Amino acid sequence: MLRTLKWWAPTASMLLLSLLSYVDRNVLALLSPNILHDTALSAETYGWIISAFSAAYLIGNPIWGRLLDRFGVRGGLAAAAAFWTCASASHSLAGTAATFAMARAALGFGEGATFPGGLLTATQTLRIDQRARGIALAYSGGSLGAVVTPLLIGPIALRWGWRGAFVFTGLMGLAWLSLWSVVSRDRRLVVPTPRYDVVLPRLRDRRVWGFMAAYAFGGVPLGFVLYWAPLHLSRALHCDRSTLNHVLWIPPLGWEVGYFFWGWVIDRAARRGTLGPRLYRRLFALLGVLSVPLAATPLVHSLAGVLLILAFGMFVAGGFVIASLAETARRHDWERGAYLAGLGAGSWSGTMALVMPIFGKLFDRGAYGRAYCLAAALPVCGAILWRALAAPSHAAPADVAVGSA
Repeated sequence: MLRTLKWWAPTASMLLLSLLSYVDRNVLALLSPNILHDTALSAETYGWIISAFSAAYLIGNPIWGRLLDRFGVRGGLAAAAAFWTCASASHSLAGTAATFAMARAALGFGEGATFPGGLLTATQTLRIDQRARGIALAYSGGSLGAVVTPLLIGPIALRWGWRGAFVFTGLMGLAWLSLWSVVSRDRRLVVPTPRYDVVLPRLRDRRVWGFMAAYAFGGVPLGFVLYWAPLHLSRALHCDRSTLNHVLWIPPLGWEVGYFFWGWVIDRAARRGTLGPRLYRRLFALLGVLSVPLAATPLVHSLAGVLLILAFGMFVAGGFVIASLAETARRHDWERGAYLAGLGAGSWSGTMALVMPIFGKLFDRGAYGRAYCLAAALPVCGAILWRALAAPSHAAPADVAVGSA
């Protein structure tokens, strides 16, 4: 039992790291009604602040991916987590759009190491037959963090205010760094001798752009629901802070379930030998169709109904992330694959940086219907672009079973 726990400890630490990253980034969204009220910031300004995070996250993902591939996760993840922990705690000192944007950008750049580090740790420390489950475990902390943030941070904010909540996130970061100082001594985390025959994704390859389009556009509902659902529920359905604390864990639960469900679908097809071009074409088409119901959210006036649609939208978006990364993995070696994970997460973040101010302007106008239609249409565009740029028409190399992304 102890041997098993030790074997899985590095990957479990990645679950906690991705959980920490999503708690840190979601505190602003969860407490946005209070923060905007206290600071007199508009929803459009709030959208630009989110874009500052997304732009820095876009830059940080491929940079951290290459650094971790080259120098390893031992010191790399410690440096990244320490940097973003300071950035998260600094939100407690912010009071203007500029100071929030600077804190947010620093947080985004540091958190760019999260998923490249999670993928690299899982593939470096686990056997081939364990890597699908390992990647699922490492990545699922993100959706789990979105689930626990309202339950964990809500009571703290009620007791010590939104500034106290950001101080608490800094303490969480210190706790993870203490854990990593012990776990990272694992010999499997020694930087391997570089292999020069590994085929890395190249930006001139149109299939890479198809992958990034599916990942980025298909994942838009994840960021949209996380950042804008609190404002929608408080303004349109008049939910108070206590109600939000009790219900905002529900939509991300759909994301968590979606990660493992779609991962199970892909892994099951891989075991049966049916995971080929036809399945991926059908899967992306299905995901595109299933994204459409999110547009109907403003037409539903019951809290339970809205939460159900939001949860389903995140469930489907999780499928886009998994399918895009899994299909791309069929053409690239997972060794030194942190860069690949960085391209996917970075493309998503860049898309969020562009659309968040648009969502903010629509929310300022009370145009919730248009905002939700845009959030539902972008995944459809992602499926179409993937079909045009990346859809394989012939048999591909041996499929790599991926449990999450």
